[in-house]
Amino acid sequence: MRMITVENLHKSFMIHHLSRTLPALQDVSLHVPEGSFLGIVGKSGSGKSTILKSIYRTYEPQKGKILFQSEAYGTIDLVQATAREVVYLRKHEIGYVSQFLNVMPRTTALELVEQSLLDLGVSRAEATPKAQQALKHFDIDEALWNSYPNMFSGGEKLRLNIACAIVKEPRLLLLDEPTASLDQASKLKVREAIEKLKANGTTLIGIFHDLEFMEGLCDNVFHMEKMQGKELV
Repeated sequence: MRMITVENLHKSFMIHHLSRTLPALQDVSLHVPEGSFLGIVGKSGSGKSTILKSIYRTYEPQKGKILFQSEAYGTIDLVQATAREVVYLRKHEIGYVSQFLNVMPRTTALELVEQSLLDLGVSRAEATPKAQQALKHFDIDEALWNSYPNMFSGGEKLRLNIACAIVKEPRLLLLDEPTASLDQASKLKVREAIEKLKANGTTLIGIFHDLEFMEGLCDNVFHMEKMQGKELV
């Protein structure tokens, strides 16, 4: 079964001060079977992140379909989904990891990971030890668990971001350069967590400049320069 199907996706951006439109995606089609991992590669500015942000509905495409097999809604076109449906899917079914951490102020690292689980309906008694286990896995010092992440280093913020997304074990996980600022030991932790999610049935789409990291991890690779206007089969 296909977990996600992208059909003829178009996305452009209006540059108002130049009065011009900049195309980002033109006629992109791809699909990802349930439980598999699709890697997206291409040069900077080729539209890799735009695909992920369109699926997550950070961006609204001008044309095309993004069909997602939702547990709650059945087959749903994410391009046409309502704001309420998008919020539900982000909370319960679709995870997103970027290079950047955007958090609520006065929320500790432990509270952030706990909240990811509380959103799913997990009790606090169960959420706390799971959150602690996730923080340990990504080598976030226990002394930082009750600290505010705005004081963390870039690598610590990224590892926390990954912990918040992965602890939920989403049905679909979008990864936008999740290892960009990590050392080799931290990259191995991320790979281990991804492999575990994949083994448990999570479908993944990821962007990596580190092609060595992708080796043996992805089931298929979408090349932006080669595949725009063609369908991934």
